[in-house]
Amino acid sequence: MEKINLSIRKADTNDCSRIRELASRIWEPTYGSILPEEQLEYMFEMMYSVEHIRQQMTELGHEYLIVYTDNEPAGYISIEKKTDDTFIFQKIYTLPELHGKGLGRYLIEQGIMYIQTMHPSPFTVELYVNRENPAVGFYEHLGMKKIATRDHDIGNGFYMNDYIMAMRIE
Repeated sequence: MEKINLSIRKADTNDCSRIRELASRIWEPTYGSILPEEQLEYMFEMMYSVEHIRQQMTELGHEYLIVYTDNEPAGYISIEKKTDDTFIFQKIYTLPELHGKGLGRYLIEQGIMYIQTMHPSPFTVELYVNRENPAVGFYEHLGMKKIATRDHDIGNGFYMNDYIMAMRIE
């Protein structure tokens, strides 16, 4: 496997357009075979408007980290504090052409390390992943366990049908 140069940095509100642009390159290849086109479009506009990303950062307490390969943006993770000892990886995405090169593992490891800087005591990381997403196996390989399912109404007659996966960090 070729060696790629990875780096990561915390995003700020100046990165909202960069995150949306990355998402526009990732969204359809990730979900095109799982979700109907109307739901894909609805969810993308709902979740990835620049205004919504900014609101997540400024009002909802989401922290975004952007991964770079050779100084080019290649993916991102969004972290939300759910309770005192539980954090949710709201989004973990990498460019499809870079799948299998270690970016997903790197994002998760960096996300955990980022949480540890704020919360050094043991905590749980949760992730909501579509039940049809092939990445379920990848998350299990990294130590996450399926703890529940959820069918979350997102409006317009659409649902997110997810596994809730979790991993305890000691």
